[in-house]
Parts: sequence; structure tokens; C-alpha cells
Amino acid sequence: MNVLDILTERGFVENTTHDEELRTYLHAGNASCYIGFDPTASSLHVGSLVPIMSLAHMQRWGHKPIALVGGGTGLIGDPSGKTEMRQLITHEDVENNKKGIRKQLSHFIDFTDGQAEMVDNADWLTGLGYIEFLRDIGRHFSVNRMIKAESYRMRLESEEGLSFIEFNYMLLQAYDFMKLAKSHNCLLQMGGSDQWGNIVAGIELTRKVHRKMAFGITFPLITTSSGAKMGKTASGAVWLDPERTSPYEYYQFWVNTDDNDVARFLGLFTFLPMDEIERVKGLQAADLNHAKAILAFETTMLAHGQHRAEEAFNAARSMFGGRVIPSDILPSSCIPREAVEGDGDAVPSSVLSMDDLNEGIPAFKLFSTVGLAQSGGAARKLIQQGGAYMNGQRVPSFDYMITTNDFEKGEIILRAGKKRYHKILIPR
Repeated sequence: MNVLDILTERGFVENTTHDEELRTYLHAGNASCYIGFDPTASSLHVGSLVPIMSLAHMQRWGHKPIALVGGGTGLIGDPSGKTEMRQLITHEDVENNKKGIRKQLSHFIDFTDGQAEMVDNADWLTGLGYIEFLRDIGRHFSVNRMIKAESYRMRLESEEGLSFIEFNYMLLQAYDFMKLAKSHNCLLQMGGSDQWGNIVAGIELTRKVHRKMAFGITFPLITTSSGAKMGKTASGAVWLDPERTSPYEYYQFWVNTDDNDVARFLGLFTFLPMDEIERVKGLQAADLNHAKAILAFETTMLAHGQHRAEEAFNAARSMFGGRVIPSDILPSSCIPREAVEGDGDAVPSSVLSMDDLNEGIPAFKLFSTVGLAQSGGAARKLIQQGGAYMNGQRVPSFDYMITTNDFEKGEIILRAGKKRYHKILIPR
């Protein structure tokens, strides 16, 4: 068994090129592989976890992962999977975003002693001469074949169309692959299913220019059992940056996983053994909820460390009641299994000024301000439909004025729906 078997067993693989040759390449050990990350934000999100985890598995099997940050291509924008042109970003944005991305990747991948690398394609793309690039690289590409790629076809059929800037993206990404094949002997590129055309283009360019066989692996688009895109919630993206999505909120995202997705997500987003995960498929009721808690704990531990995961787990126990995780459910997990009193300090909280509290704050405004609703209108609707609670009691009306009189033991606990909480604290 090699890492390709592991990735396939855990649900990562949708397509591969040159199956037998790829297997031989990985079986030899010490292979290099890369995945590109778009530097349009300073944080990655849950939707990036499949590529991140695939690189982590590669490293665990003795291979060298390379995280390519598209500092050059990010200045243009990849049309893949998009129906409109991306907003262009500046060099300064890219540099700032790279720092955040590397910090988050470091939780999953060990960059010490050259075990992994982060590279920026701006280092070789921004200095390219246009005429030389057309002569040496552009001549290997057929426009007829390019426009048949799904990413280009989707944009050509859209109302906005495909810009000439974006049309060049496939050439630049193929050039990245060719460049890494030469400079790092990196012969495997991985990416989402929408990157198939770009990956194949890089494989062909590497073969034509360097006479090297290169390989590709693509991942399926991960959706929930309801068909929703992974990592999207009513309140927006679930970020890996704890300043954008707190460890407690991150934990809660995973603990709210649909019953039908628990075993699949354990395979994709944790390193727990597959034989233990297979047994989760037969769990029901309380035992399945225990498995969800372990999924939430393990994913939070990977993204934020064990201490933060334990804080989130204990905070959840303090809000929803004590929960002892049986030792026979996913026994390889290091989730705390002893009965202890929960700690609610990790629950998101806000401190309001005494002036605001004395004057009173309308309930709908407060729910919106603390992020339990996306807008004032959404908060009104939540309250009118009976989904908003304060200190365990349903909020009577959207314009109910919340004041210091509503505090109990120095706090107000707001709740939206069944499991989204926020504490309001009195200033000290």
C-alpha cells in the first residue's frame, strides 16, 4: 500500500493521469508534489482542507509537499469554476496574504528542515518577457483544445465572457508545473476537479519541453449530503484564521455535521484510522453524536492545536451539558473522555458599554451586531419565527429592549437556533 491507496480509501481521489506510472512514482518514495493556493485572502477556509490534508498525507508517507502561492497568477485570476472575472489584487495584498496562508498551513505540514516548501510563482512569472514567452511556451498550446476545457467553456458561455487576461491562465499554470519539474524535480500536481484542464496542460508542457513524465491527481468537489458546498454557512465562510472564525465556532461547525456525512468527513478531515471510521457508519443516536464530537475535536485540534480544541470541547459541554465519550468509539482520538465540568470561556463573547446597556439595545440589533444573524432584517425574521433565545427564554419581540436588567450572574446568553451561542458580558 502507498499514499495513493490511502488517498483513494479516504475519499480524496476523483481522477488520476498515467495510473500505473503514478503508482510506481509514489512507491519509489521521496516524491515531490504541489498544490496551488490562491492568495486573494489572508486566510484559507474549510473549502481548502481537502488539498491541505492531501499534502499532509503525502508528507506522512515520506514525500515532499510544495505549497505554491499564486502571487503571479493571483494578479490575473483563475477562471476555473467562476462565472465572472475575479477582482484583481495588488502585490502588497499578495505579500500580506502569503504570511497568513503559511501560518495556517504550518498547523498541518512541517516546513522545518526542508521537509516542505512554500514557493511563489511571482518569483518566475513577473519577470517573463512577453515575446520570449509566446515563442518558447505559447507555441505548444492549441487554442482549439484550450477552449474545450470546462473552465474556459463555462466562461465563454457566460454573459460576461472570458477576458484575454484570464485566457492566459492555463499557460501560466502549465508553466508553473514545468518550472517546478525542473527546479524541484516535482512531477506531481494535485488540485480540485475544476483544475483538470490546467493540470493536463502542465503535464504535456513538461513532457514537450523537459522530456519528463509528470502526473496529476484531482479531488472531487466536496459537498454536504444536502448538496451544499463544503464550508459555506448562513453566516459565511468558515475560516482557518482564529481571528475570523474562533476555535469554538470552528468546533461548532463540525459538531453540527449532518448524520450522513460523519464517517465521510472523518476520512477526509482527520487522520484517525479507517478501520475505526468504518465502524462509525453503524452508529446511531447518542453514539453518533459522540462521533460528531470527536470529528469536531480532531478537526479543531489540527487547525488550532490541542489546547484550543479542549477549550472548545469543554465550552460545548458547559453549554449543552456534560458528555462522556465512550472509549470504544474512535479509540485513537485523544479527545478528553473523563467526566469534568465544562468551561464556557471559549464561547464567543462581547462586552457592551454601560451607556448602551442603560439606554437599552433592540434585540434584533444585538443579534445582528454579535453575528448571530447576518443583518438586522435577518435578525428580525429569526426572532419573529421563534428562533432567538436569551438566557434560555424565547425573545418576545424583535424590538425588545435589552438592558442591564436582563443580566444573570454577570452575563446574558444569546442563542440563535439550537446550537449557536454568544455571551454578553458587563464591563468590569
